[in-house]
Amino acid sequence: MKKIKGLCVLDVDGTLIEEEVIDLLGKEADCEKEVAQLTIHAMRGELDFEESLRKRVSLLEGLSLDVFERLYSQIHLSKNAKHFIKFLQEHDIEVGLVSGGFTTIVERLATELGIKLIAANRLEAKDGLLTGKLEGEIITREVKEETLIRWVKELDLPIEKTIAIGDGANDLAMLQRAGLGVAFCAKEYLKNKIPHHIDERDFAKVMELIDFP
Repeated sequence: MKKIKGLCVLDVDGTLIEEEVIDLLGKEADCEKEVAQLTIHAMRGELDFEESLRKRVSLLEGLSLDVFERLYSQIHLSKNAKHFIKFLQEHDIEVGLVSGGFTTIVERLATELGIKLIAANRLEAKDGLLTGKLEGEIITREVKEETLIRWVKELDLPIEKTIAIGDGANDLAMLQRAGLGVAFCAKEYLKNKIPHHIDERDFAKVMELIDFP
């Protein structure tokens, strides 16, 4: 069994993928503008993330779960994301996805990319329809940081051997805690607080920042 040499934790919406899934769902529920505005303010750090998320999810009540199959085909991985993840895995660096988005999408992405570590929000559904509520723990800024720390302990790694990559205010704590925090195509709120940032949506640029073991 290979010894894990490091951990890279990736945000999903707006980082690993180009889209914000909550905004795509808002479009399906005919409340695209309202959802998108709430997303923008939350990612800028102008609204409490959990409060904003619950409000956005409430607008999705009644949407069929079938919508996720259609949405998945609309999602685009950021440039060179697949190559970046494969490179990490080949160098014995574990990859985890921690997302303020939803398990319905994140779990499928993780399967496609060979990723085992996942933390995301779970949408409540009844009779095949979204109820407009969330189930279980909400993946807030604090929970993202706690998840990074938990995975570090499970993998028996020093925090210095970690990378965290994200784009919004919800990612700040885990980026500050990681050995290397990278603000990726990030909002100004995050860029102003994180020294390392990549402004081009290309994970090949992230590789240039990493000193691989």
